[in-house]
Order: sequence, then structure tokens, then C-alpha cells
Amino acid sequence: MALKRTGKNGFKLTLLAALTGSVIAPAMAATGDSSSKTATTQDTMTVTAKPDDNFKPGGDQLVPAYLDGPVANGGRLGMLGEQEAKNVPFNVIGYTSKMIQDQQATTIKDVVANDASVQNVQGYGNFAETYRIRGFDLDGDDMTFGGLSGVMPRQVVSTQMIDRVEVFKGSNALINGAATSGVGGMINLEPKHAEDTPLTRVGVDYTSSSQVGTTLDVGRRFGDNNQWGVRVNLLHREGETAIDNEKRRATLASIGLDYRGDKLRTSLDLGYQKQEYHGGRLGVNISKVDFIPEVPRATSNYSQDWVYSNLESEFGMARAEYDIAPDWTLYGAMGGQHSHETGAYASPKLTDEDGSATIGRMDTNKYIDAFSGMGGVRGKFNTGVVSHSVNVGYAAQTTRNKTSYGMALTTKDTNIYDTSDVSAPTNTYFGGDLDDPRPTSRVRTEGLLLSDTLGFIDDKVLLTVGARHQKVVVRNYAYGTAIEDTDSRFTKSRWTPGYGLVVKPWETVSFYANHIEALQPGDTASNTALNAGQVTGISLSKQNEVGMKVDYGRIGGSLALFEIKKPTGIINQQTNVFGLYGEQRNRGVELNVFGEPMYGVRLNGSATWLDPKMSKTEDGTYDGKNAIGVANFYTVLSAEYDIKPVEGLTALARLTHSGSQYADEANTKKLDSYTTLDLGMRYRMKVQQNDLTWRLGVENVTNEKYWSGVESNGTYIYQGDPRELKLSLTYDF
Repeated sequence: MALKRTGKNGFKLTLLAALTGSVIAPAMAATGDSSSKTATTQDTMTVTAKPDDNFKPGGDQLVPAYLDGPVANGGRLGMLGEQEAKNVPFNVIGYTSKMIQDQQATTIKDVVANDASVQNVQGYGNFAETYRIRGFDLDGDDMTFGGLSGVMPRQVVSTQMIDRVEVFKGSNALINGAATSGVGGMINLEPKHAEDTPLTRVGVDYTSSSQVGTTLDVGRRFGDNNQWGVRVNLLHREGETAIDNEKRRATLASIGLDYRGDKLRTSLDLGYQKQEYHGGRLGVNISKVDFIPEVPRATSNYSQDWVYSNLESEFGMARAEYDIAPDWTLYGAMGGQHSHETGAYASPKLTDEDGSATIGRMDTNKYIDAFSGMGGVRGKFNTGVVSHSVNVGYAAQTTRNKTSYGMALTTKDTNIYDTSDVSAPTNTYFGGDLDDPRPTSRVRTEGLLLSDTLGFIDDKVLLTVGARHQKVVVRNYAYGTAIEDTDSRFTKSRWTPGYGLVVKPWETVSFYANHIEALQPGDTASNTALNAGQVTGISLSKQNEVGMKVDYGRIGGSLALFEIKKPTGIINQQTNVFGLYGEQRNRGVELNVFGEPMYGVRLNGSATWLDPKMSKTEDGTYDGKNAIGVANFYTVLSAEYDIKPVEGLTALARLTHSGSQYADEANTKKLDSYTTLDLGMRYRMKVQQNDLTWRLGVENVTNEKYWSGVESNGTYIYQGDPRELKLSLTYDF
């Protein structure tokens, strides 16, 4: 299927490019003037501390990268701001823009693939990037942006405008404000802002089999004290992937403005993104068979060329902090997104072990409008020998979905091992008007946060106590009529507590423990359920966790033991109605190690052991069974080695292993374990005193064919990506 550029996108890019040129041109001219000055022996050299040396926890300033490398030992804790991991009773880690660049990560799933606590899972019958953290789903739509929910583009997010990808592990609704789907954890994305050093970076990249991309990243600061900043990012990439006849296109334009004053700090981030998939490989529907099929060859595509998905989003966020006193700060943020999804989706439904299947069709037209905000005050004071860091804040989010669909009631025959082109079945059943979707659901979440971190013995013992009054309102509407379904309206509110303890007996070691409760909307019914698309009630989850963190200067890490309980959605086999008919209890152990144990050798390794059990299911049918799609063991080990005989040359490697995972509630269908290997090289050189960097990577070097995962309802299984070559060139000037 041919890809066509739309006039609408071209207008938006032209407009942003014009704005970019008007802002950047004067800055480049000013930079050129200053660089033409000739140094003399009378020049005075002034040494100033880097901003990282003066990191102040609790605000928007990013946690410093560990040894200026790919990992940051900490990240954003929602309304508590950026925090170093060693000082908080939670498990959080950040992945820097250096990692994004060096691994040639194009979307967020490529970045979090470095963490064994996060499993990448494709969406329910579509191309969405969904994540499973500590065994619980996090929808890509629910990721936060600068700690604010409801802002990120729908389903897939490009890394071009992202400076930091931070993974919070564990129940997080207490500190992240508005309730989200992230019971097992949260992924927060921090936007790029201008640094003190002027930046103009252009790049070109190639990904097999024929994807070609171009990028631009420009940053400048202005003012006597560099208080004004502008950062612009542009991206366009398109072509055929390593999967046969699958085509993708990504377009992004963003601008980040910020002001750094003595008391006031503000930022404004605006972006436009469009992701397009044509003839893309979707999952295999195994709902009607009692076996897992043999994996097709790695590059095979059992989709059709009329299958497509277009995801278009406009989004933005404004933030501000104001110091009303030396130890007291007012903060606030607001943002939102408008997203539009259109697509024709079709997955083969398996009928026989020889690969025989049927393929239908479902068209979707969906609009999402979300708006969120937060505000509060944080401060510090002492009561005798006890220090206090307090935070009082309020956060809320409202989301409206307008959806319509068309479905073909007839199917065509196909085969996942020998797929031939078939014409698209005709849609004969409709949910609403495909050309004019009406509201199908509204969700409003809000919460008031009260927290205090008490420090004892010169802050060697830190006790965090907090509570959030959470309220969740869910309204579902009939397709095409916008008439409220009174049988599926839910409202619930309650105070949910959270508390944690950090003990630091030595400078290099800290021990921690926490208990958190979270209130959030229930799961959404799948397309195969009688109540498809409805949000099923409101759930309360609970987490207990203990652990240890270490930081020996050149190497750091953490060890955590946890238990999370959450009501979970199951389709009733008698009524075919999806509801919260059980509880999932995950117990696990996490191990994380990162740093540079020897000069020129950098490591980032992690492993997760999980025991994901079901309980409280109807009539005890699935009690004691493993939860769908959760492997008992998952590990990732990454390494970099600077090859010293050649200055600027670095070798990279990453090994990933996943244990087996069940694909149904009864635990009769199981996906095999798999192991993949990624290798790469990086070479930095100088061209006219500017950095030119070559990057070469091969993912899944052995071209391993494997089922990578199963969505949480057990309907679709997904095949892992084949061997893929990545080559990129960036030039900084």
C-alpha cells in the first residue's frame, strides 16, 4: 500500500519550521560572533559548577546521570518531583538521552527494553505499545509527561523529543495524582530543554529493510544569565520494516520553551506527532484453539495490505515553580492532548495446527480528549532535631472518548504459515456512525495529596507518611447515541494511605520499606466480551515492598522484594460478560546493577523473578493459576566497552531472556521461553572541531523466531521482531 503525505501535516510542519527559523537564526548568529573572538594571555578562565553539582530534590531539575552515562539513579516521583533513589522508599530509575541515542531507540519500548521489570506487550488487536511492569499492565496512553498524566500521544511515542525515560516500579497512584492504569509501575517522560551549551544536531538513519529517517535537534539559551531557553526537535522517518511488506511512517515536531529565574522557573512544551502503520503484522487470535502454534519464520507477515492504523496527536504542557521563601515553593502544571485514531484491523483467528485461520475486519474511528492539572506547595522546616519535607497538592484529570466502529460478520480463509492476499470483508455491523463518533466513555479522577518526610539522626533515617483522598468517576455511553448506560456508571472515593521508611546506616547503603494503596478505574472489556469497550468498575490495589539500594561511586544498584494485589478483569464463561471477577497477586524479587566497574566498561543489568497468582475467582475456577502473560523470570544485561586502540570506538551488546508465560486463565496454553542478542558499534570522531558520530546496531542477531507475549485477556499472542539492522549518523555543530 502506498504511503501518501497529507497537506494537513505539511502545513503543521511548515508552520513550526518557520517558528523554529525565526528563533534559532539570531541565536546561531550570536554564537558565531562570540566564537570569532581570539583568546589572549590576559583572558581569565572562570570555572563554574555544573547544574548537576547543585541538584535540589523535589523540583523539576533532573537527577544527574550516573557517571554522565546512560542511567540516572533516580527520577520523578509524581507530585514529589525529581528525587535521588537513595533518599526515597520507592524503586525508581532513569534512562538518559545518551542511552536513547547510542541504542538508536526510536520509540519508548526500545528504551524500557533495558529494564527486566518492564515487559513490552502489543495492544489489544492494534499497534499500541503497552507495558507490563511487575506483571501488571500500563497502557501507553497513561504514561506521564513531566509528572503530568493525560498528555502523551496515543499508543506510540517517539523518543526524538524525550530527554529522560524514568521507570517507577510499584503502585504509584499515591504520588502520581490522578489514578492511572499503572498498578505495577509508571513510566514518566521528561521533555528536552535547552542546555547551557548551544546545540545544533542533524541526523540521518536507516533501518532495515528500507526505513530512512532525518532528524533535527536545536537548542539555544538567551539572556545575561542564560535564563531563556528554546529547544526544537523535528523528525520524519518512513519505509518498509524488516517484516515482509510492513510499512511505517513517523512524523514529529516539538518545541520546548523555558525560563530559569532566581525564584521563578517555567516551561512550555508543545508537540505534534503522527504514527502510521500500513500492512502491519498484528497478533494471532488463539481464542478458539487449545494449543499454541509453532512460530512462523521471523520476518513473515500474516496480515493484509489493507490493514492500517493512523494515530495523530497534538499535545502540550505548561509548568511553573515559584519560591515564595528560601525553603518553600509553589508549583503547578496543566496540559492535555487531542488524539485521533483511524484504522482497519484484522488478525488471523487460528482454527488448526497447520496454520489454518480465518480473518475478518474491524474499522475504528476514535477521538480522545484529555486534560489534566496539578498544583500545590512544598517546603521544609524543623521541629527540634526532626526535619520535615512536606507537600500538599491537588491533581485531576478528565478524559473523554468518542468511538465508533464497523465490523465484518463474514470472514476469509488464510494461513499464518502461507499467507496469500485476500480482499477486505465488507463491514455489515456498526457501533455508531463511523464518520461521526459520539461519546462512549468519560472518566474523571482527582486527588488531594498530603505527605511529610521526617528526617532523624541527620537524615540517616527518613520516614515518609502520606495519604491521598482519591475520587474516580466512570460513565459509559451506548455507541452512536451518547445515552448513558446506567448499569455501568461508577463513582467511588476514599482516603488511600502510603508510608515508607529509609534507613541509611552507611553513606553507600540504604534500606527501605513501603506500603501503598491506590484507587483507579477497572479494566476495559475486550472486543470479544458482551460489554466490549466498557470500563469495568473501580479497583483498589495494595502493595508492600522492602529493599536495599547501594551506591559505591562507580557502581550502584538495588534489590527489592514486593507483593502487589489488584482486582483483575476476567470474562465470565457463562455470560460472556467482562468484569472484575478475581484478584491477581504478584510476589517478586527485583535486582538492578549499573555503573562503570572498570574504566571504559559500562554495565546495566537487571533481573526479575515473579510469582503471579490468581485468587478470588468465581467458584474458585482459576484460583492458584498463574496470571496471563507474566513470565516467572526475566533478565536483561547490557554492556559497553571502549576499544582503546581506536579513540572514540565503542562496542555494545545486550542479552535478553524471558521465561515461559501462560496464555489462558486455565494455564493450559503456554508460550516458550526465548533469548535474544543485540550487538552494536559506535564511533565518535571530529570533523572541523565538531562531533560526528556513527552508530551501527543489529538487533536479534540470531534472527530468533519466538512468541514475545500475550495480551492480558489471552486472546492474542504476538511474535517478536526479526533481525534488524540500524545505521545512523549525527553531526553536532
